[in-house]
Amino acid sequence: MGAKTWMLVYADTDARAALRARPPLDTAATQALLGTLFPQETLVASGEGDLSWTCPPEDEILAGCFPGVAVIAAKAFGIDYPSRLEAHFVEASRGKRLYLHAMHSVVDWFAYACWHDGRLLRALSLSPDSGILENIGEPLAFEATYWAGGHPAFDDGETEAYPLPFHPLDLGDAALRALFGYRLEGPAEPTLIEPETVPLLRFKRPRRRWHLWPW
Repeated sequence: MGAKTWMLVYADTDARAALRARPPLDTAATQALLGTLFPQETLVASGEGDLSWTCPPEDEILAGCFPGVAVIAAKAFGIDYPSRLEAHFVEASRGKRLYLHAMHSVVDWFAYACWHDGRLLRALSLSPDSGILENIGEPLAFEATYWAGGHPAFDDGETEAYPLPFHPLDLGDAALRALFGYRLEGPAEPTLIEPETVPLLRFKRPRRRWHLWPW
């Protein structure tokens, strides 16, 4: 699997249902939300993207506000301990549901967290090299068969040892399906949306300024 993500999703109720309704992108609401989340930055619109690519480099943000749901992708959300997401991002979710989803295929790492009205309900982060970095709250329903051994990293008969009962990226893809109604890997399914059909706006972030002192 070559999938990577680092994104937040704010939802009034059910993010999956909201995205499945194919809501129109609200440019003004998107810019307003970015002003709330990144108040110290002057962001410059730089084109369009879509939900199939939510792993922008550090100097870029992808975002889209729709009726009932908003998606924000930034490198800052690819954190080992998702429960430690900066407080102002969580504060912006008061009265809503907030999800963090992050995974990186190079190191087979997956992390996610969910909050309801600002209260953390679940946080998980794991990779084969680091093991389980964080495991807070009750697992959500889509996790059950993975922890029960229903999705081993290797087929029966293969002898290669794997330090986890499942491949983290498999669980990451299952999270995308369960929480947002799409997937990044595997064949298209009629019950899932195609992420390429969900537009996002791209913004350039200002470059960091380095000061050279005279001494």
